[in-house]
Amino acid sequence: MPDDLCRRLRLYLVLDPSMCELDPLAVAEAAVRNGVTALQLRAKTTTDRETLDLAIRLAEISADAGVLFLVNDRLDIAMASGAGGVHLGVDDLPLAKARALAGPDFVIGYSPETDEQALSAGESGASYLGVGPIYGTTSKPDAGPAIGLQRLSSRQRLSGLPTIGIGGITAGNAAAVVRVGACGVAVMSAITRSADPGAATRELASALHEESL
Repeated sequence: MPDDLCRRLRLYLVLDPSMCELDPLAVAEAAVRNGVTALQLRAKTTTDRETLDLAIRLAEISADAGVLFLVNDRLDIAMASGAGGVHLGVDDLPLAKARALAGPDFVIGYSPETDEQALSAGESGASYLGVGPIYGTTSKPDAGPAIGLQRLSSRQRLSGLPTIGIGGITAGNAAAVVRVGACGVAVMSAITRSADPGAATRELASALHEESL
């Protein structure tokens, strides 16, 4: 699965409804039509029922486009909505518990905060790592200071897992993230804050495509 998963993580959109300039479903549809390969729902301000309803619709949109759909933090909502995966942080459900509940084929992403956590992530049940913030970000207030490309590369090597970089990534710097060994990039505001999310997605996808040539 790693090679296939790496391909599916190439351009990963973190969709936070509170950060969308347009309707979140419209943003998702534009993004998956124009090059996004993975879509994560990150809903911090909605009720559980609202989050589940939105997750079900996003799961349908993603399935129609052949895009991997994940839910941030909430394994219960991920599994109830038909998502293909969940993304967890160090304060969420422990990886081993999540893997036991979800089974062997469910995609579990993980955001380590230390090299030691990156090293043990695969053995604990993670499928891939999300590492950042690479360049710093205003989209996630608790993200901490930028860690840079060298730390991203180091954590990828330590874990041996498919790894994506996140934080402050744009069409202008996305290729550099892949160049140091990441499978792809995760973005939020670069697409969700755009008045034309389809065009923003195409620009990012083009930058990543040129790097692979």
